[in-house]
Amino acid sequence: MRKALKYTAGGAFGATVAFIALGGAAYAQDEPDPVAVLGQQTSLMWVVIGAALVIFMQAGFALVETGLTQKKNAAHVMSTNFAIFGLGFVGFLFIGFPLAFGGFTYSAFGLDAPMNAEPLLGSGSWIFLWSGWDHLGDGASAALLGFFLYMVAFMDTVATIPTGSMAERWKWKSFVIWGLFCGAIYYPLFAAWTWGGGWLAKSWDSMSLGAGYADFAGSGVVHAVGGAAALAGALILGPRYGKISPDGKVRAIPGHNIPMAQLGCFILLFGWFGFNAASTFAVTDVQFATAATNTGIAAAIGAVVAMYYMTFRTGKPDPTMMINGMLAGLVAITAPCAFVGPWAAAVIGALASVIVIEAALFIDRKGIDDPVGAIAVHGIGGTFGALCVGIFANGKYGAGWNGSPSEGVEGILYGDAGQFGAQLLGVVVIWTVIFGIAYGFFFLQNKFTKGGIRSSLQDEIEGLDMREMGVAAYID
Repeated sequence: MRKALKYTAGGAFGATVAFIALGGAAYAQDEPDPVAVLGQQTSLMWVVIGAALVIFMQAGFALVETGLTQKKNAAHVMSTNFAIFGLGFVGFLFIGFPLAFGGFTYSAFGLDAPMNAEPLLGSGSWIFLWSGWDHLGDGASAALLGFFLYMVAFMDTVATIPTGSMAERWKWKSFVIWGLFCGAIYYPLFAAWTWGGGWLAKSWDSMSLGAGYADFAGSGVVHAVGGAAALAGALILGPRYGKISPDGKVRAIPGHNIPMAQLGCFILLFGWFGFNAASTFAVTDVQFATAATNTGIAAAIGAVVAMYYMTFRTGKPDPTMMINGMLAGLVAITAPCAFVGPWAAAVIGALASVIVIEAALFIDRKGIDDPVGAIAVHGIGGTFGALCVGIFANGKYGAGWNGSPSEGVEGILYGDAGQFGAQLLGVVVIWTVIFGIAYGFFFLQNKFTKGGIRSSLQDEIEGLDMREMGVAAYID
Protein backbone atom coordinates (compact mmCIF):
# COMPACT_ATOMS: atom_id res chain seq x y z
CA MET A 1 0.00 0.00 0.00
CA ARG A 2 0.96 3.66 -0.24
CA LYS A 3 1.74 5.18 3.16
CA ALA A 4 2.50 8.88 3.70
CA LEU A 5 4.32 10.11 6.78
CA LYS A 6 4.49 13.83 7.43
CA TYR A 7 7.05 15.26 9.87
CA THR A 8 6.52 18.75 11.21
CA ALA A 9 9.00 20.73 13.30
CA GLY A 10 7.65 22.63 16.26
CA GLY A 11 10.58 25.02 16.37
CA ALA A 12 14.10 25.23 15.03
CA PHE A 13 14.17 25.86 11.31
CA GLY A 14 10.43 25.20 11.36
CA ALA A 15 10.69 22.81 8.43
CA THR A 16 7.99 20.49 7.19
CA VAL A 17 9.25 17.38 5.46
CA ALA A 18 7.06 14.99 3.50
CA PHE A 19 8.34 11.42 3.26
CA ILE A 20 6.47 8.95 1.10
CA ALA A 21 7.02 5.30 1.98
CA LEU A 22 5.89 2.56 -0.35
CA GLY A 23 5.09 -0.75 1.26
CA GLY A 24 3.62 -4.04 0.07
CA ALA A 25 1.57 -4.77 3.18
CA ALA A 26 -0.14 -2.94 5.99
CA TYR A 27 1.76 -2.90 9.26
CA ALA A 28 0.16 -3.43 12.62
CA GLN A 29 -0.30 -0.31 14.65
CA ASP A 30 2.35 -1.29 17.17
CA GLU A 31 4.89 -2.34 14.53
CA PRO A 32 7.14 0.38 13.14
CA ASP A 33 7.23 0.75 9.38
CA PRO A 34 10.78 -0.42 8.47
CA VAL A 35 10.94 2.04 5.56
CA ALA A 36 10.05 4.93 7.87
CA VAL A 37 12.60 3.73 10.42
CA LEU A 38 15.29 3.57 7.75
CA GLY A 39 14.39 7.13 6.73
CA GLN A 40 14.87 8.30 10.31
CA GLN A 41 18.16 6.47 10.67
CA THR A 42 19.65 7.86 7.47
CA SER A 43 18.39 11.35 8.35
CA LEU A 44 20.09 11.13 11.74
CA MET A 45 23.30 10.10 10.01
CA TRP A 46 22.86 13.14 7.74
CA VAL A 47 22.57 15.40 10.80
CA VAL A 48 25.72 13.94 12.41
CA ILE A 49 27.72 14.27 9.17
CA GLY A 50 26.53 17.86 8.92
CA ALA A 51 27.65 18.47 12.49
CA ALA A 52 31.13 17.16 11.71
CA LEU A 53 31.39 19.48 8.69
CA VAL A 54 30.33 22.50 10.72
CA ILE A 55 32.76 21.65 13.52
CA PHE A 56 35.54 21.40 10.92
CA MET A 57 34.76 25.01 10.00
CA GLN A 58 36.48 25.96 13.25
CA ALA A 59 39.77 25.17 11.54
CA GLY A 60 38.81 27.53 8.75
CA PHE A 61 38.00 30.35 11.12
CA ALA A 62 41.28 29.79 12.94
CA LEU A 63 43.36 29.96 9.76
CA VAL A 64 41.55 33.00 8.38
CA GLU A 65 41.89 34.99 11.60
CA THR A 66 45.48 33.95 12.27
CA GLY A 67 46.59 34.70 8.72
CA LEU A 68 45.01 38.15 8.75
CA THR A 69 46.71 39.19 12.01
CA GLN A 70 50.34 39.84 12.97
CA LYS A 71 52.72 36.94 13.48
CA LYS A 72 53.64 38.09 17.02
CA ASN A 73 50.05 37.22 18.00
CA ALA A 74 49.59 34.10 15.88
CA ALA A 75 49.64 31.57 18.73
CA HIS A 76 47.23 33.72 20.74
CA VAL A 77 44.74 34.17 17.90
CA MET A 78 44.91 30.51 16.95
CA SER A 79 44.44 29.51 20.59
CA THR A 80 41.29 31.61 20.98
CA ASN A 81 39.80 29.75 18.02
CA PHE A 82 40.98 26.44 19.44
CA ALA A 83 39.72 27.05 22.96
CA ILE A 84 36.35 28.53 22.02
CA PHE A 85 35.13 25.13 20.90
CA GLY A 86 35.52 23.66 24.37
CA LEU A 87 34.41 26.77 26.26
CA GLY A 88 31.24 27.32 24.27
CA PHE A 89 30.55 23.58 24.28
CA VAL A 90 30.62 23.48 28.09
CA GLY A 91 28.27 26.44 28.46
CA PHE A 92 25.88 25.02 25.87
CA LEU A 93 26.00 21.50 27.28
CA PHE A 94 24.93 22.42 30.81
CA ILE A 95 22.78 25.54 30.29
CA GLY A 96 22.37 26.77 26.73
CA PHE A 97 20.97 23.71 24.97
CA PRO A 98 17.94 23.13 27.21
CA LEU A 99 17.34 26.89 27.32
CA ALA A 100 17.26 27.21 23.54
CA PHE A 101 15.81 23.88 22.43
CA GLY A 102 14.09 22.36 25.41
CA GLY A 103 10.73 22.38 23.63
CA PHE A 104 11.96 21.21 20.23
CA THR A 105 10.88 18.03 18.48
CA TYR A 106 11.43 16.82 14.94
CA SER A 107 10.36 13.31 14.06
CA ALA A 108 12.19 13.23 10.71
CA PHE A 109 15.33 11.96 12.47
CA GLY A 110 13.63 10.36 15.47
CA LEU A 111 13.35 13.20 17.99
CA ASP A 112 9.78 12.47 19.01
CA ALA A 113 9.49 14.23 22.36
CA PRO A 114 10.77 17.54 23.75
CA MET A 115 13.06 17.69 26.76
CA ASN A 116 10.73 20.04 28.61
CA ALA A 117 7.08 19.53 29.43
CA GLU A 118 6.72 23.26 30.00
CA PRO A 119 7.42 26.05 27.51
CA LEU A 120 10.82 27.66 27.67
CA LEU A 121 11.98 31.27 27.82
CA GLY A 122 10.50 33.32 25.02
CA SER A 123 8.04 30.73 23.76
CA GLY A 124 5.00 32.75 24.71
CA SER A 125 4.49 32.14 28.43
CA TRP A 126 7.87 33.61 29.48
CA ILE A 127 8.83 30.91 31.94
CA PHE A 128 12.33 31.69 33.19
CA LEU A 129 13.10 28.41 34.89
CA TRP A 130 13.31 25.27 32.85
CA SER A 131 14.04 21.62 33.31
CA GLY A 132 15.33 19.25 30.75
CA TRP A 133 18.82 17.84 30.88
CA ASP A 134 17.73 14.66 29.18
CA HIS A 135 20.75 14.86 26.89
CA LEU A 136 23.02 14.23 29.88
CA GLY A 137 21.22 11.18 31.22
CA ASP A 138 21.74 7.49 30.58
CA GLY A 139 18.42 7.41 28.77
CA ALA A 140 19.34 10.07 26.20
CA SER A 141 18.23 8.96 22.76
CA ALA A 142 20.56 8.90 19.78
CA ALA A 143 18.31 11.41 18.03
CA LEU A 144 18.56 13.89 20.90
CA LEU A 145 22.33 13.56 21.09
CA GLY A 146 22.71 13.95 17.34
CA PHE A 147 20.61 17.10 17.43
CA PHE A 148 22.69 18.47 20.30
CA LEU A 149 25.90 17.84 18.36
CA TYR A 150 24.56 19.69 15.34
CA MET A 151 23.34 22.68 17.32
CA VAL A 152 26.47 23.01 19.46
CA ALA A 153 28.44 23.44 16.24
CA PHE A 154 26.24 26.40 15.27
CA MET A 155 26.66 27.94 18.70
CA ASP A 156 30.45 27.72 18.39
CA THR A 157 30.31 29.70 15.16
CA VAL A 158 28.64 32.54 17.05
CA ALA A 159 31.21 32.32 19.83
CA THR A 160 34.22 32.45 17.53
CA ILE A 161 33.19 35.51 15.49
CA PRO A 162 34.31 38.09 18.11
CA THR A 163 37.73 36.41 18.32
CA GLY A 164 38.39 38.04 14.95
CA SER A 165 37.18 41.56 15.67
CA MET A 166 38.81 41.59 19.12
CA ALA A 167 42.05 39.91 18.08
CA GLU A 168 45.52 41.09 19.15
CA ARG A 169 44.40 43.03 22.23
CA TRP A 170 42.00 40.78 24.19
CA LYS A 171 43.15 39.38 27.53
CA TRP A 172 43.00 35.62 27.63
CA LYS A 173 41.20 35.38 30.96
CA SER A 174 38.51 37.76 29.71
CA PHE A 175 38.10 35.81 26.48
CA VAL A 176 37.51 32.62 28.48
CA ILE A 177 34.53 34.16 30.27
CA TRP A 178 33.02 35.22 26.93
CA GLY A 179 33.20 31.66 25.62
CA LEU A 180 31.24 30.31 28.56
CA PHE A 181 28.71 33.18 28.49
CA CYS A 182 28.07 32.81 24.77
CA GLY A 183 27.38 29.10 25.01
CA ALA A 184 25.23 29.39 28.12
CA ILE A 185 23.20 32.58 27.59
CA TYR A 186 24.01 34.85 24.67
CA TYR A 187 23.39 32.57 21.69
CA PRO A 188 20.67 30.41 23.30
CA LEU A 189 18.47 33.44 23.99
CA PHE A 190 17.94 34.45 20.36
CA ALA A 191 17.97 30.80 19.28
CA ALA A 192 15.05 30.16 21.66
CA TRP A 193 13.09 33.04 20.16
CA THR A 194 13.56 31.74 16.62
CA TRP A 195 14.68 28.14 16.02
CA GLY A 196 13.39 27.06 19.43
CA GLY A 197 9.82 28.01 18.51
CA GLY A 198 9.75 31.31 20.43
CA TRP A 199 7.93 34.58 19.84
CA LEU A 200 9.78 35.58 16.68
CA ALA A 201 9.04 32.21 15.09
CA LYS A 202 5.40 32.64 16.05
CA SER A 203 5.09 36.20 14.71
CA TRP A 204 3.00 34.73 11.88
CA ASP A 205 0.31 34.13 14.51
CA SER A 206 0.76 37.08 16.87
CA MET A 207 1.49 39.74 14.22
CA SER A 208 0.33 38.17 10.94
CA LEU A 209 3.85 38.35 9.53
CA GLY A 210 4.29 35.80 6.74
CA ALA A 211 5.39 32.43 8.09
CA GLY A 212 7.12 34.07 11.05
CA TYR A 213 10.85 34.75 11.21
CA ALA A 214 12.45 32.27 8.81
CA ASP A 215 16.17 31.58 8.77
CA PHE A 216 17.05 28.26 7.19
CA ALA A 217 20.60 27.90 8.51
CA GLY A 218 21.48 31.06 10.39
CA SER A 219 22.36 34.30 8.55
CA GLY A 220 20.63 36.07 11.41
CA VAL A 221 20.48 33.53 14.24
CA VAL A 222 24.18 32.69 13.92
CA HIS A 223 26.10 35.25 11.88
CA ALA A 224 24.36 38.55 12.66
CA VAL A 225 24.14 37.57 16.33
CA GLY A 226 27.88 36.84 16.32
CA GLY A 227 28.55 40.04 14.36
CA ALA A 228 26.64 42.11 16.90
CA ALA A 229 28.89 40.73 19.65
CA ALA A 230 31.94 41.39 17.47
CA LEU A 231 30.99 45.06 17.13
CA ALA A 232 30.22 45.40 20.83
CA GLY A 233 33.57 43.92 21.83
CA ALA A 234 35.55 46.00 19.34
CA LEU A 235 33.90 49.18 20.62
CA ILE A 236 34.76 48.37 24.23
CA LEU A 237 38.36 47.39 23.44
CA GLY A 238 39.15 50.27 21.11
CA PRO A 239 41.66 50.12 18.23
CA ARG A 240 45.01 48.35 18.39
CA TYR A 241 48.17 50.26 19.16
CA GLY A 242 49.36 51.88 15.93
CA LYS A 243 46.00 51.65 14.17
CA ILE A 244 45.33 55.37 14.61
CA SER A 245 48.24 57.68 13.80
CA PRO A 246 49.03 60.72 15.97
CA ASP A 247 47.31 62.96 13.42
CA GLY A 248 44.13 60.87 13.65
CA LYS A 249 44.47 58.94 10.40
CA VAL A 250 43.56 55.28 10.26
CA ARG A 251 46.46 53.05 9.25
CA ALA A 252 46.44 49.50 7.93
CA ILE A 253 48.04 46.74 9.99
CA PRO A 254 48.67 43.96 7.44
CA GLY A 255 48.17 40.30 8.21
CA HIS A 256 51.26 38.11 8.24
CA ASN A 257 50.14 35.12 6.11
CA ILE A 258 47.58 35.71 3.37
CA PRO A 259 47.87 32.19 1.88
CA MET A 260 46.98 30.79 5.32
CA ALA A 261 43.87 32.94 5.37
CA GLN A 262 42.90 31.86 1.84
CA LEU A 263 43.27 28.20 2.79
CA GLY A 264 41.07 28.84 5.81
CA CYS A 265 38.44 30.38 3.56
CA PHE A 266 38.35 27.23 1.41
CA ILE A 267 37.95 25.10 4.52
CA LEU A 268 35.03 27.29 5.53
CA LEU A 269 33.50 26.85 2.07
CA PHE A 270 33.76 23.07 2.44
CA GLY A 271 32.22 23.04 5.90
CA TRP A 272 29.47 25.44 4.87
CA PHE A 273 27.76 22.69 2.87
CA GLY A 274 27.13 20.97 6.18
CA PHE A 275 26.01 24.27 7.64
CA ASN A 276 23.36 24.83 4.97
CA ALA A 277 22.48 21.57 3.26
CA ALA A 278 22.24 19.45 6.41
CA SER A 279 19.82 21.97 7.91
CA THR A 280 17.04 20.08 6.15
CA PHE A 281 17.45 17.65 9.08
CA ALA A 282 16.26 14.90 6.74
CA VAL A 283 18.12 13.17 3.95
CA THR A 284 14.66 12.38 2.54
CA ASP A 285 14.12 16.12 2.04
CA VAL A 286 15.90 16.53 -1.27
CA GLN A 287 15.81 20.30 -0.93
CA PHE A 288 19.28 19.84 0.55
CA ALA A 289 20.54 19.76 -3.06
CA THR A 290 19.04 23.19 -3.72
CA ALA A 291 20.52 24.55 -0.49
CA ALA A 292 23.96 23.16 -1.33
CA THR A 293 23.98 24.41 -4.90
CA ASN A 294 22.78 27.88 -3.93
CA THR A 295 25.55 27.95 -1.32
CA GLY A 296 28.19 27.23 -3.96
CA ILE A 297 26.71 29.79 -6.37
CA ALA A 298 26.68 32.61 -3.82
CA ALA A 299 30.23 31.82 -2.68
CA ALA A 300 31.64 31.77 -6.21
CA ILE A 301 29.81 34.91 -7.33
CA GLY A 302 30.82 36.71 -4.12
CA ALA A 303 34.51 35.95 -4.63
CA VAL A 304 34.52 36.93 -8.32
CA VAL A 305 32.59 40.16 -7.74
CA ALA A 306 34.99 41.09 -4.92
CA MET A 307 37.98 40.48 -7.20
CA TYR A 308 36.64 42.73 -9.97
CA TYR A 309 35.18 45.30 -7.61
CA MET A 310 38.49 45.81 -5.80
CA THR A 311 40.36 45.89 -9.12
CA PHE A 312 38.01 48.63 -10.30
CA ARG A 313 38.29 50.47 -6.99
CA THR A 314 42.04 50.19 -6.32
CA GLY A 315 43.64 48.70 -9.43
CA LYS A 316 44.49 45.45 -7.59
CA PRO A 317 42.28 42.43 -6.82
CA ASP A 318 43.20 42.39 -3.08
CA PRO A 319 43.29 38.75 -1.86
CA THR A 320 41.92 39.70 1.55
CA MET A 321 38.81 41.21 0.01
CA MET A 322 38.44 38.18 -2.23
CA ILE A 323 38.26 36.16 0.98
CA ASN A 324 35.68 38.50 2.46
CA GLY A 325 33.71 38.48 -0.79
CA MET A 326 33.40 34.70 -0.74
CA LEU A 327 32.51 34.73 2.95
CA ALA A 328 29.97 37.50 2.31
CA GLY A 329 28.22 35.31 -0.24
CA LEU A 330 28.26 32.34 2.11
CA VAL A 331 26.93 34.29 5.08
CA ALA A 332 24.19 36.02 3.08
CA ILE A 333 22.89 32.85 1.38
CA THR A 334 22.71 30.92 4.66
CA ALA A 335 19.21 32.10 5.60
CA PRO A 336 17.55 31.93 2.15
CA CYS A 337 19.49 28.99 0.63
CA ALA A 338 16.50 26.61 0.60
CA PHE A 339 13.89 29.25 -0.23
CA VAL A 340 15.31 30.83 -3.39
CA GLY A 341 16.18 29.91 -6.96
CA PRO A 342 19.72 29.82 -8.35
CA TRP A 343 19.34 33.22 -10.03
CA ALA A 344 18.52 34.77 -6.67
CA ALA A 345 21.51 33.04 -5.07
CA ALA A 346 23.74 34.69 -7.68
CA VAL A 347 22.20 38.11 -7.06
CA ILE A 348 22.49 37.66 -3.29
CA GLY A 349 26.16 36.66 -3.57
CA ALA A 350 26.98 39.63 -5.80
CA LEU A 351 25.17 42.19 -3.67
CA ALA A 352 26.53 40.77 -0.42
CA SER A 353 30.09 41.00 -1.71
CA VAL A 354 29.83 44.71 -2.52
CA ILE A 355 27.86 45.50 0.64
CA VAL A 356 30.38 43.74 2.88
CA ILE A 357 33.40 45.34 1.19
CA GLU A 358 31.94 48.82 1.55
CA ALA A 359 30.87 48.07 5.12
CA ALA A 360 34.39 46.90 6.02
CA LEU A 361 35.93 50.05 4.54
CA PHE A 362 33.36 52.26 6.28
CA ILE A 363 33.92 50.57 9.65
CA ASP A 364 37.67 50.99 9.24
CA ARG A 365 37.33 54.70 8.33
CA LYS A 366 35.31 55.23 11.50
CA GLY A 367 38.23 53.96 13.57
CA ILE A 368 36.50 50.75 14.67
CA ASP A 369 39.34 48.26 14.56
CA ASP A 370 38.34 44.85 13.21
CA PRO A 371 41.49 43.01 12.08
CA VAL A 372 39.63 40.40 10.01
CA GLY A 373 36.44 42.16 8.91
CA ALA A 374 34.20 40.03 11.14
CA ILE A 375 31.71 42.81 11.82
CA ALA A 376 31.15 43.47 8.12
CA VAL A 377 31.16 39.84 6.99
CA HIS A 378 29.02 38.35 9.73
CA GLY A 379 27.16 41.32 11.16
CA ILE A 380 26.28 43.20 7.98
CA GLY A 381 26.37 40.17 5.67
CA GLY A 382 24.21 38.18 8.07
CA THR A 383 21.72 41.01 8.40
CA PHE A 384 21.44 41.26 4.62
CA GLY A 385 20.97 37.50 4.35
CA ALA A 386 18.17 37.46 6.89
CA LEU A 387 16.36 40.21 4.98
CA CYS A 388 16.86 38.36 1.69
CA VAL A 389 14.39 35.70 2.83
CA GLY A 390 11.74 38.40 2.92
CA ILE A 391 12.72 39.59 -0.56
CA PHE A 392 13.68 36.59 -2.70
CA ALA A 393 11.88 33.57 -1.17
CA ASN A 394 9.83 32.09 -4.00
CA GLY A 395 7.16 30.21 -2.03
CA LYS A 396 8.10 26.78 -3.41
CA TYR A 397 9.47 25.47 -0.10
CA GLY A 398 8.64 25.81 3.58
CA ALA A 399 5.01 24.70 3.83
CA GLY A 400 3.93 24.86 7.47
CA TRP A 401 7.08 26.73 8.48
CA ASN A 402 7.08 27.57 12.19
CA GLY A 403 3.73 25.78 12.40
CA SER A 404 2.11 28.42 10.19
CA PRO A 405 -0.63 27.67 7.64
CA SER A 406 1.71 28.95 4.93
CA GLU A 407 2.06 26.84 1.79
CA GLY A 408 5.63 28.08 1.41
CA VAL A 409 7.91 30.92 2.55
CA GLU A 410 7.34 33.81 0.15
CA GLY A 411 9.07 37.19 -0.09
CA ILE A 412 8.09 40.59 -1.40
CA LEU A 413 9.00 39.75 -5.00
CA TYR A 414 6.45 36.95 -4.89
CA GLY A 415 3.67 38.84 -3.14
CA ASP A 416 4.15 38.54 0.65
CA ALA A 417 5.32 41.77 2.26
CA GLY A 418 4.53 40.26 5.66
CA GLN A 419 7.50 37.90 5.39
CA PHE A 420 9.82 40.85 4.96
CA GLY A 421 8.23 42.34 8.06
CA ALA A 422 9.03 39.20 10.03
CA GLN A 423 12.64 39.28 8.84
CA LEU A 424 12.96 42.98 9.59
CA LEU A 425 11.60 42.42 13.08
CA GLY A 426 14.23 39.77 13.73
CA VAL A 427 17.00 42.04 12.48
CA VAL A 428 15.82 44.92 14.68
CA VAL A 429 15.84 42.62 17.73
CA ILE A 430 19.39 41.52 16.91
CA TRP A 431 20.74 45.07 16.63
CA THR A 432 18.91 46.40 19.69
CA VAL A 433 18.28 43.73 22.31
CA ILE A 434 20.97 41.21 21.36
CA PHE A 435 23.59 43.86 20.62
CA GLY A 436 22.67 45.54 23.91
CA ILE A 437 23.22 42.29 25.82
CA ALA A 438 26.65 41.82 24.22
CA TYR A 439 27.65 45.43 24.81
CA GLY A 440 26.46 45.26 28.41
CA PHE A 441 28.41 42.05 28.98
CA PHE A 442 31.69 43.45 27.65
CA PHE A 443 31.12 46.80 29.37
CA LEU A 444 30.52 45.24 32.78
CA GLN A 445 33.32 42.75 32.32
CA ASN A 446 35.69 45.59 31.43
CA LYS A 447 34.52 47.68 34.37
CA PHE A 448 34.78 44.99 37.04
CA THR A 449 37.87 43.15 35.79
CA LYS A 450 41.10 44.40 37.28
CA GLY A 451 42.90 46.24 34.54
CA GLY A 452 39.98 45.77 32.14
CA ILE A 453 39.61 43.22 29.39
CA ARG A 454 42.26 44.72 27.13
CA SER A 455 45.87 43.59 27.17
CA SER A 456 48.43 46.02 28.52
CA LEU A 457 50.24 48.32 26.11
CA GLN A 458 53.54 46.53 26.73
CA ASP A 459 51.97 43.13 26.02
CA GLU A 460 50.39 44.45 22.86
CA ILE A 461 53.62 45.95 21.56
CA GLU A 462 55.70 42.85 22.31
CA GLY A 463 53.00 40.47 21.12
CA LEU A 464 50.54 38.32 23.03
CA ASP A 465 52.20 35.03 22.13
CA MET A 466 54.98 35.19 24.69
CA ARG A 467 53.27 37.56 27.10
CA GLU A 468 50.00 35.63 27.43
CA MET A 469 50.56 32.17 25.97
CA GLY A 470 54.20 31.61 26.97
CA VAL A 471 55.13 30.34 23.53
CA ALA A 472 55.81 31.91 20.15
CA ALA A 473 54.11 30.71 16.99
CA TYR A 474 57.31 31.28 15.02
CA ILE A 475 60.95 31.00 16.04
CA ASP A 476 62.92 33.74 14.25
